[in-house]
Amino acid sequence: MITENLTPERRNYILKQISDTGSIKVKEVSSKFNVSEVTVRKDLEVLEKKNLLLRVRGGAIKLNYTPAEEDSPITEKQQKNYREKQLIGKAAVSLIKENDTIILDSGTTTLEIAKNLQKFNKLSIITNALNIAMVLNEYKRFQVIIPGGYLREKSASLVGPIAESFLKNFYCDKLFLGIDSFNLERGVSTPNLEEASMNQMMISIAKEVIAVFDSSKFNRGSFAFIAPVNKINTVITDAGVDPHTKEELERLGVKVIIA
Repeated sequence: MITENLTPERRNYILKQISDTGSIKVKEVSSKFNVSEVTVRKDLEVLEKKNLLLRVRGGAIKLNYTPAEEDSPITEKQQKNYREKQLIGKAAVSLIKENDTIILDSGTTTLEIAKNLQKFNKLSIITNALNIAMVLNEYKRFQVIIPGGYLREKSASLVGPIAESFLKNFYCDKLFLGIDSFNLERGVSTPNLEEASMNQMMISIAKEVIAVFDSSKFNRGSFAFIAPVNKINTVITDAGVDPHTKEELERLGVKVIIA
């Protein structure tokens, strides 16, 4: 009975702590209110269903789940978090080896990878992004492969059944996947259905999937589902990632690199 009377106070405390510090532990609440950890977990479950927090192992974190930005033109996306994208692009290059066959997905962060390949002499690179292909062409020593398909004006990318069918002919060492939205429970998503389908095909032909995106893309959601988190081998992001999200990713077996 005492526990029931304290339920509103306990849940208000949980929400305040998450608002102030970004996270809370089950053990902390259990100790403070002298209730079982099962009771606290039920509190967290109720609050999560109301979209007030996001449960993680051992507690909960602040929910920053907001709809991803609309399908904006690539020229607009380039201006957002540009310094973080530069750092992520350079960090991603450290995972590439001479003679690798890689895929560079369309996107402003994957573009930064293309700009930093000076040390390599021999790479085979598949990309569906025309702007990335033009950057790669400047090296004059890589094998650059571009699928056919429909040109999406906003992203300068080639998509559709022709492009997907073309990709079936290849098998690649590494896919560098640009991300619009990343959520631990909902997986990876994007605003455009054709981009999502293209990304799914890329994942299916890659030995290793490396997601590259700045921390603003965490806890967001988009219209078109691409893949669950367990399809991602490595995440490269910036220092703005929530520590609990990083911990949960690593628990799921995803390597996290902070640029």
